[in-house]
Amino acid sequence: MTFVPPPGYMPSYNPPLPYVAPVPGGLWPGMAIYVQGVVAPQADRFRVNLAAGPEDGADLALHVNPRFGAGVAVLNSRRGGHWGDEQRRELHPLCAGGAFEMVISVTPEGYRILVNGTFYEEFPHRLPPERVTTVNVDGDLELHSASVLGGAGTFPQCVPDTPQITPIYPNCNLPVMQQPPILHPAVPFIATMPGGLVPKKTIVIKGFVPHNANNFYINLRAGSLGDVVLHVSARMNEGNALVRNSFLGGSWGPEERDLSCGTPFLRGRFFDLSIRCGNHRFKVFAEGQPLFDFHHRVPPGPHVDMLEIEGDVVLSYVQF
Repeated sequence: MTFVPPPGYMPSYNPPLPYVAPVPGGLWPGMAIYVQGVVAPQADRFRVNLAAGPEDGADLALHVNPRFGAGVAVLNSRRGGHWGDEQRRELHPLCAGGAFEMVISVTPEGYRILVNGTFYEEFPHRLPPERVTTVNVDGDLELHSASVLGGAGTFPQCVPDTPQITPIYPNCNLPVMQQPPILHPAVPFIATMPGGLVPKKTIVIKGFVPHNANNFYINLRAGSLGDVVLHVSARMNEGNALVRNSFLGGSWGPEERDLSCGTPFLRGRFFDLSIRCGNHRFKVFAEGQPLFDFHHRVPPGPHVDMLEIEGDVVLSYVQF
């Protein structure tokens, strides 16, 4: 089984620069742009643009431009070839040579920017966000992951008098995603999955493992006190072991620990995990690459409706 991005989730991993991605249907409140990478050690500057087209000189609804030589980040817009008034702020926590995660959330009033899980800046709408058709990232950085979060079919429930966009997916084997993304939820995280865990259901989890982390786990559970059909336990304090198991009828089953590649859950690292429920197994991907399979020990179904995440982890994004 290969990785198939679910509707409303369009990830790109380790893309070359300049990175240019389309935004079908434009941006709407409730959507977000996710950018994760490492600033070059001798960086001068990089940019993230939300543009009204792919061509040079297109209008920009938002221009985020950290300038390391000047020690400042500049936010602006461009319309009809003319730049607007700049907003400036300090670079921290962005730094040359440092890993970073930037989430740009679209709100009714503007753009709310978080860097490494903390509030960074807000920028009011100067152009209608639905005019944004392209995301562009370029400059002195190594880009690891970029995503448009909450695409066609998942918005704009919170915006009155706007048309609902219903995409057409020709492949009936596409993963299922029913809920809009949850950005930076608190841990412990417990959520009910409407409809439960059925074949083609996909869960996406992005986050960060703190430098002092010992362990955290992800459970797919039948109700708040029921069986756990999949338990994923990242144990940094056990040599970065990644343990998979189930808890059925009051007892743990045999552990599975083997991996064909290294664990993505390392201290001081961001991660991007996708769990897809198949007819016979769970297929789990890290940054779009196969991580492990876990064969069903009992059939999943609508009764498996709880997602739990607890322990030493900072969550950026959860969608199911």
